[in-house]
Amino acid sequence: MDNFESVIRTELSFLGSQLVEEILKESTILYVEKDTELVRDGQFIKVIPIVLNGLIKVFTRYEEKELLLYYIKPLESCVMSFSACLENSPSQIIAVTEEKTTVLLLPVSKIHQWVKNYSNFNQLFFQQYNIRYTELLKTINHLVNDKLDVRLYNYLIDKKNLTQKNPIKISHRQIANELGTAREVISRVLKKLENEEKVKQHTNEIEVFE
Repeated sequence: MDNFESVIRTELSFLGSQLVEEILKESTILYVEKDTELVRDGQFIKVIPIVLNGLIKVFTRYEEKELLLYYIKPLESCVMSFSACLENSPSQIIAVTEEKTTVLLLPVSKIHQWVKNYSNFNQLFFQQYNIRYTELLKTINHLVNDKLDVRLYNYLIDKKNLTQKNPIKISHRQIANELGTAREVISRVLKKLENEEKVKQHTNEIEVFE
């Protein structure tokens, strides 16, 4: 915890010093390897994560296909977990680390108390709801108005920015799962983007050009 205490105090200072000290006292730090499942579908939530570094992918499954919902970046949390916590309902999402990740785990046993006693605590999650709502509108706009080649290119740009890596290590199947289509379709569209010199495919990696 020591290495992150100053970061937490600075970045969560809007919550007020008293609540921040309670969070530091009651919460724990978890260091997680890449591709670790943190939340599974149907699980009752025991902790709410705030990402300190790394990246978490949040998605759901429908008819054996993944549907990407959002990524949790540093100093963000999971609104779906927060909602499940408040309603004491099972999770409807799956959360998996995209890379080595460090998370601050807020105990659900304290969440209701903090929501009641500290009005600023709600601000943390109102911010997250606003971020996810804006992302949802953006996704709907892409689905309605953009062809798959545009969606795929924008997806790769977003992935590059999220991971701060280029080339991006990712498979055609993973892209297909996250965009809700078939691997063969993604392979075909990537070839089109490559011919347009927007991407370059390497072994198990894709380089993106802006």
